Amino acid sequence: MTTLNPYLSIVIPCKNEGQGVIDVIDHLKGHYHIIIADSSDDEITSSLLSDQAGLWPGITVCDGGIPSKARNLGFQKITTPFVLFLDGDIHVSPHVIGRCLDVALTGNDLVTVRFSTFEWRYRWIYRLFDLVQWVISRREPFAVGGFMLFRSEVFKSLGGFNERDKVAEDYRLSRRVNPKRFKVVKATAWTSGRRFRRKGVFYMLRLAVLCWLNRHRDGFFEQDQNYWTS
Repeated sequence: MTTLNPYLSIVIPCKNEGQGVIDVIDHLKGHYHIIIADSSDDEITSSLLSDQAGLWPGITVCDGGIPSKARNLGFQKITTPFVLFLDGDIHVSPHVIGRCLDVALTGNDLVTVRFSTFEWRYRWIYRLFDLVQWVISRREPFAVGGFMLFRSEVFKSLGGFNERDKVAEDYRLSRRVNPKRFKVVKATAWTSGRRFRRKGVFYMLRLAVLCWLNRHRDGFFEQDQNYWTS
């Protein structure tokens, strides 16, 4: 019987991800306790997740909601000293996660990685994001929910993700972490370009700029900025 990592659990918010989320957890099951906070309204995703939970005792499915709420609900299920919040379309190897956990164990409270995409036409955007993250992180932590490895006690002390936030709840929480205890590991997590295909490159870049300009205005983030509309 495989022994799950005693230091780290993974929380994945999920809504109608279908086979995509199964592909993500296929690399990780048997290594970590995986909690999937599911708010799907399609039978395919729910059935796939139910099958996985039945086959693998290290997989737990719980109720979800908007990403902030789903992550908080998933966190309630963990008992490990560290938690990795991972999106349902983020592909990352156990080796990379292990490297990040090692960095966290040296005394860091929040660890993240670089991102890239399987779709060549959008890779320049992720390179731009890496540059922006590097610049901003010189002053304050900057991480997104695609990959956020938190020290559990610190996550809890910060009150978790703000469930009133409809966008950028991840960035908003990362800003509150002690800058001296935040690290970006030089490793890559991979994703699709679906966000840019769904909303368009201009919209996504504009939203990122607006989030930064309005970073001190709670009301901006409590509106969904049309992000969740098709």
